[in-house]
Amino acid sequence: MNHPRPKARLSRALGIPLTRKCVKYFERRPFPPGVHGRQRRKTSDYQVRLLEKQRLRHQYNVSEAQLRRAFDEAHRGAGKTGESLIALLERRLDAVVHRAGLARSIYQARQLVSHGHFTVDGRKVDRPSYRLRPGQVVAVRERSRQAPPFQLAATGANAGDGPGRPYLSVALTDLRATLLREPARTEVPVVCDEQLVVEFYSR
Repeated sequence: MNHPRPKARLSRALGIPLTRKCVKYFERRPFPPGVHGRQRRKTSDYQVRLLEKQRLRHQYNVSEAQLRRAFDEAHRGAGKTGESLIALLERRLDAVVHRAGLARSIYQARQLVSHGHFTVDGRKVDRPSYRLRPGQVVAVRERSRQAPPFQLAATGANAGDGPGRPYLSVALTDLRATLLREPARTEVPVVCDEQLVVEFYSR
């Protein structure tokens, strides 16, 4: 999904850095953009819940319709709706590519998937929204392995955001990742109070 707003400006509006590149800009100006960004504004309950929903949506780079469909599916399933929603989003192909360190950001992951650089269980998949099942293997296509982004990823340059994810088995030198199981909420590095998102959609 293409967001016309600069990522640094969007990060300031949401209150969280969306990419590693945005961190320095966010730390320099950790307040909303605009001439009134520094002013303290009174927020309503609706605004608080809307902000959490927008934070979740932009961290996964999904549209409003995609997030709403994921919520409806999580609501119909068993377990806590918020945790199920995070698990569904985390199993998207672009999210797995990003978490595995095969792309430097969720935005690059979406672009690389859309351009047909990945296979799932040996078959080319170019839909970022494709949802993986436990046991499925994501790999960079043979013809794409010499491309600069993947040569960089193979060195571990994109895997510097903390420890690996226990629900993923990653072989960076082979440019391959396997989804071992459903991700637990505590294992997903998403800055969001998912209960507020549930309350936003349940109002």
